[in-house]
Amino acid sequence: MREAYTDQLDSIFSDLVSIARRVERAVHDATESLLTGNVELAEQVISRDAVIDVARERVEDRAFSLLSLQQPVAGDLRTIVAALRMVTELERMGDLAGHVAKVARLRVPAVAVPPSAEPTIRRMAEVAEVMVHEVAGIIENRDIDGAADLRKADEEMDDLRRNSFRELLGSGWEHGVEPAVDVALLGRYYERIADHAVSIANRVIFVVTGEHPPKRDD
Repeated sequence: MREAYTDQLDSIFSDLVSIARRVERAVHDATESLLTGNVELAEQVISRDAVIDVARERVEDRAFSLLSLQQPVAGDLRTIVAALRMVTELERMGDLAGHVAKVARLRVPAVAVPPSAEPTIRRMAEVAEVMVHEVAGIIENRDIDGAADLRKADEEMDDLRRNSFRELLGSGWEHGVEPAVDVALLGRYYERIADHAVSIANRVIFVVTGEHPPKRDD
């Protein structure tokens, strides 16, 4: 009986890993559509978000079933509650990738990101994608060292966000209001993906150790 229960817990975490991989692909494809103006790819990202939503519902159903039928305590309860929170964050990350794709779709046949802003947005996208990739491994392996290291990538994301704002507010910005709004929103979307990744990593630390990691000084 206990072995079957443990298998169910492990299966929930396996589903979380699978969702994280889907989110990783969504971030990659959304960025590709954004920087190339590929409307077909943008549409695919937007439509595939429903698959992530269904996967989230499946994880929630299984987690609530364990809560009601098994009445877990201590570490097992901590694991299930953390899984419920992680799957919500993963779904939000998928939504944010969809928002990026919607910006891309809105500006077709033009490309939403002006050439001067492209290097910063591209790097933000790269950092976000790497963080999603890393967080999938952190969930899969309960990797608390990797979870702690993820904060370094988040620091780079914060620096990129500040650089983007400086460019938007500087006297050299010559692209008008609409592209400025797009770039500001895109920066926010990628930053939030990174924030969710860090939050998930912190929850893994809590699952493994029973302790919340110290908050980062900003």
